[in-house]
Amino acid sequence: MAFLPTSMRTLSSSVRLFNTHSSPLHLPRVSAHKSVVPVPRSAFRPKELSLVGEKKNLGSCRAKASMAAATTAENKKKVEVFDTEEDLAVSLAKYTADLSDKFCKERGAFSVVLSGGSLIKSLRKLLEPPYIDRIEWSKWHVFWVDERVVPKDHEDSNYKLAYDGFLSKIPILPGNVYAINDALSAEGAADDYETCLKHLVNTNVINLSAASGFPKFDLMLLGMGPDGHVASLFPGHPLLKENEKWVTSIKESPKPPPERITFTFPVINSSAYIALVVAGAGKAEAVQTALGEGQNSDKLPVQEVSPEGELTWFLDKGAASKL
Repeated sequence: MAFLPTSMRTLSSSVRLFNTHSSPLHLPRVSAHKSVVPVPRSAFRPKELSLVGEKKNLGSCRAKASMAAATTAENKKKVEVFDTEEDLAVSLAKYTADLSDKFCKERGAFSVVLSGGSLIKSLRKLLEPPYIDRIEWSKWHVFWVDERVVPKDHEDSNYKLAYDGFLSKIPILPGNVYAINDALSAEGAADDYETCLKHLVNTNVINLSAASGFPKFDLMLLGMGPDGHVASLFPGHPLLKENEKWVTSIKESPKPPPERITFTFPVINSSAYIALVVAGAGKAEAVQTALGEGQNSDKLPVQEVSPEGELTWFLDKGAASKL
């Protein structure tokens, strides 16, 4: 493992619509923050460390997916719709900062899982006051829900995307950023990442879910593809049914590049909090399938997201346009 650098009709979930213009519903007004205050890139110097061969002493940490889903009936699910993507980003920053405060106070650490795509851009407001100065960045531990098995300086790398757009601009400790070992094969990288997670569970950096036996991350920040995929879990793929591994590999991804590693649904659904961040009209059909009232015999991968804790959808008007 390497450490590197409009009104809405009622849905089945709790839906809130945010509009920055005048509204007869007196909904919250969201304002933008000031300009970005960057942290020098020299403040974030990646280092290499592999945990291949790390001894594991977790007892039986494997559980069936049904165990992870046992508490889903009590889940809290919210759907929040914002007038613009800018307003979405402002609210997402406050949501993330508030959870950072909560977990840093409760357990002295904050485990955050990132995804690729447009998610990193939506985190940009964390780089502005008041959050850039308020957040205890030294207590953050950052992971990826999936990664492409490419060099870290490759344009397809989720690590590079996050580093360029976010991590290089915050004073996070380099040793608290957990990127894949890109010198390994896809299968080897997945096994190595799982070994690292088990080591971090042993050292209490990551909690272990008592309900499922899988790691329980504090916050997972997920995007969604137009086809409804999350992480590297694609519609109709056999990995959707993986219920024992924490991290697995895929060598024939329907979306390039073909070789990737990904968290499995039991890990995703053991999270304390999940934010599903979706913007743009190009994803409206998948959002409609996931959140609308119609019945569809073929469930999208995103519909399998059902955490132990709280799930919040962050949508802009484009993404919510077919609800």
